[in-house]
Order: sequence, then structure tokens, then C-alpha cells
Amino acid sequence: MLRNASKTHVLITSVFLFIVIFIIYFYMKASPPLRLPVLDFGPNEDADFINEKIIKTQDCPKQSAWSIGDLTMKHGLEYAQPSTQKGRTDVNAVTNWNAPLVWEGTFDPVVMDEIYMKMNPRIAVVVFAVGKYTRFVKGFVESGEKHFLVGFKVTYYIFTDDKESVPKLDLGKNRNISFLPVPSAKRWQEVVLGRMKWATLTIDKQIRNEADYLFMMDIDSVFHNRFGAESLSRLSAVLHRGYYKAPREEFPYERRSQSKAYIPAGAGDYYYTAAVWGGYLEDMYKLVKYCYEQSEEDAKNNIEAVWQEESHLNKYLLYNKPTKVLSPEYLWSDYDQVPSDIKVVRISQLIKNYAEVRPNGGHR
Repeated sequence: MLRNASKTHVLITSVFLFIVIFIIYFYMKASPPLRLPVLDFGPNEDADFINEKIIKTQDCPKQSAWSIGDLTMKHGLEYAQPSTQKGRTDVNAVTNWNAPLVWEGTFDPVVMDEIYMKMNPRIAVVVFAVGKYTRFVKGFVESGEKHFLVGFKVTYYIFTDDKESVPKLDLGKNRNISFLPVPSAKRWQEVVLGRMKWATLTIDKQIRNEADYLFMMDIDSVFHNRFGAESLSRLSAVLHRGYYKAPREEFPYERRSQSKAYIPAGAGDYYYTAAVWGGYLEDMYKLVKYCYEQSEEDAKNNIEAVWQEESHLNKYLLYNKPTKVLSPEYLWSDYDQVPSDIKVVRISQLIKNYAEVRPNGGHR
């Protein structure tokens, strides 16, 4: 009797285990696999920051949790075959840290837009229109609607002290404007430095919940040609048109050691403009906040970096390399002739009377 009872117990246990294993197997087959985002980590991030970023990305809402490095695209897309032998020979298309250096002719716009469109990112554009600079809002936004990331979700965040002077603007589908109040300024340098403060605060309180990528731009500019998804990366910096062919000794870095923007002689990769720069929102927040805090430290020591936030931007990017460098096509100037290596001007700063539009004059 005992032996039969033991056999019965073993049989019941075996059947129970089989049922449990079958249920687990069926559940695993029926459920989608857990796929963590592929993160594009820069060369300067330590293990703690990487672990923090993985945790944050897993906790992100679905809208912003897509992979920064996801290069998949749909089947059946038709585009020109890329060549391993032919391309631009008049310019360098890669940095010495192996990041893309983007020029016309180094990418396929069909491929770039399709890849990023699939991710459905939300793009924030932060501009400041203080004082008489409100006159430039119409041209900037209307030209942006024709050329800037067309087909993507874009919100223009316009910081201004005079919203009433901005005319009504027609926007396309999934394109929006958000006006944000800021105080007037007595010096144009205050506007420049104030950009970092107000951008930092607003990203923290509002934009972080509404965007995946962010661009900082100057309002006194007009788009002339495509400015598309090829510009997107974790951190995209634009070569300053005046110094992209110059030796580093001629870069207008901050050379005074008393400033937090100080870069010693003999150092430097490129000189970047602060009139256009962009990237993944959290990376941009880190950079914008850095420029703000470093400027505040300088102010405590009664010093102002030679080119305000542009000096701090260049200091940061020297030691935290951008993941994509955009050629001067991405910010030219109506003051300058277009050389042969600039095949297309995508956005250009307007000619203006600085003494008239700026509260205390000044040019650059």
C-alpha cells in the first residue's frame, strides 16, 4: 500500500510540474520579447552615468524611449545605391574621433528621413526674440516650415518680451508654437547669457515632457534649403563659417585662465558656432545647463567669457566630443560670399544694422 501511495504521489507531482512548465513555455511564446533600447554612448561617459542612463531610458514613456542608435527602415524603400569608391573629395567627411562631418553629398536624404521618421521624434526649436528681434520671427518660422525637418513633429519655443508684436503665423500639420515670457535686456550680452538660464529652466519644467530632440538657434536667420534628419544625433555641433579652414591658433577661444571657458594655446579641434546646435534632449540639457552654470561662476569672479555662451560651448565640446559635426552649410551668413565647398546654404544669418536692433549695439 505504501509503495503504491508513493508511486501515486510521484505521478501527481510529475503531472503538476509538467503543467507548470507547459504554462511557462506557452506564456513565453505568446509574450513579446523584452527589448531594451540600443543606447549610443559617447566616449566620455563613465559606468555610473551609463547605468543611470539605462535606468532612465527604461523608465521613459513610450514616446521618447525609442533607440537613439536604431537604424532600421522599412522594406521596399527605393534609393540610390551608396558607393564605397565615390564621394566628396574636396572636404573631410569624418572627424578624428570617427564622428560624421556632414556636407551635401555625404548622405541620402531619402534614407535619413525614412529612418528617423519611423522613430516619430518630437523636435523642439528654442529661439529668443527680445526687443527689436521680434521682427525676425516671421521669416524664421515661415522659412522653417518650408525647409526645417519637414514632415516631423516640431514645436518652436519662442522666448520673447513682446509677444503682441509677433504676427500670426501659419503652421503645417504637427507643427506648433509656444510663446514663453522673458524680461527685456539693456545689453545684447545679457540676452545671449540669459538664453542658457531660461532654456535650462524651461527644459526642466516643460520641454522635457514635450520633446525628444532640441535645437538652440538664432532668430535672425532664414532657412533656404533642406535642414533634415541628417542633422540629428546625440549632440550635433555646427562649424563656424569664419574658422572652419583656420588653424586652431586663430580660433577665438577664451584664452584667459581666470574664465571657466579657458582653453589653453595648442588645444582645440574645431570652432563651433552657438547660433545653431542641437541633439538628444537630455544631452542638450546637460550642455545648456553647463553653459549657464559656468557663466554664473564667471560672473561671481567678475569676468565674462569673450564670446559668452559660445566660449563655454566650445570648452564643453572640446572635452565632450559631439557625435555629429555639421558643416557651415547649417549656418552661413548673408554677409559672406559662398565658397565652392559650400554646395548648398541651408540656413543663413541676415544682414542687419546691429546698432539699431541691439540695445547697446555690437556686432558678430
